Amino acid sequence: MKLLVINNLSSGFGEGAVYDFVRAFVKDGDEACLRSTDGTTDVSALLHDAASFDAVIASGGDGTVATVSYLLANTEVPVLPFPAGTANLLALNLASPMEPHALAKMVREGRTLDFDLGEIEVADRKFGFGIMAGAGYDAAIMHGAEAGKRLFGPMAYLSAAVFNPMPQKSHFTIDLDGRQVESDGLGILLVNFSKIQFDITVTHDNAPRDGEFDVVVLKAKTAFELIPAVLAGLLDRGGEFPDRTGALEIHRAREVRVVADPPMEVQYDGEATRLMTPFSARIVPRAARFFVSEEGYELFAGE
Repeated sequence: MKLLVINNLSSGFGEGAVYDFVRAFVKDGDEACLRSTDGTTDVSALLHDAASFDAVIASGGDGTVATVSYLLANTEVPVLPFPAGTANLLALNLASPMEPHALAKMVREGRTLDFDLGEIEVADRKFGFGIMAGAGYDAAIMHGAEAGKRLFGPMAYLSAAVFNPMPQKSHFTIDLDGRQVESDGLGILLVNFSKIQFDITVTHDNAPRDGEFDVVVLKAKTAFELIPAVLAGLLDRGGEFPDRTGALEIHRAREVRVVADPPMEVQYDGEATRLMTPFSARIVPRAARFFVSEEGYELFAGE
């Protein structure tokens, strides 16, 4: 089996677990090609011959996996989201193991499913995302967490939220598949996979194969008013499926355009772009092929 390993050296804590994965995976006759970047070399330059490999291992954070998946969209090349970042939300959503030997075994077993991707366009630039993208409070948290991610891990996001209790509020004009909605809030999210840090679900359903976004407006006036919605997300893990309260306004659409007044910063899969609204986005149905665990297959195969 031929593996192409894309290794983001600047992701996470730099502990090098992907090297343990390669050692655990290779058997007689196998080939593993390791290509690394610290952000200087563009990921696209490392994927020029990806179609000649049996699998691509995307080692890094969710932004790295999103970039690799988007560049390989609709190629049917299977990708392993290798959790080497800070939060590793895609691995969490897919119910994948975190340990390198278990991931090697999962790839060898060969279970794959095709998942939706999102494509967001802002300031004439396009980015692919797997989990969620948006503008406003979420982007401010991503921006604020950057300096502390390597030191504090996922707690850097919580710290960034706590130290920004009164975020900017904007008026949104939102086009949803040609239908216009206006709303006010701290931010807006386009959700593909719904789980975020600490196993909280933003929306009830985790349906990344249904060909639509959940479009979530954060209606709260302050960060503290989001707390009931966060608690509702925690209770969802117990199957109680509580209402998200008036703090969240949820729509569904395949194509979305957002104008914010005043403008807000845009983020995708934890990457703060430093670009401002307006933005447009579309779903790319079942464009990414991911390796999944047995549990992940049971969760999503029926969609």
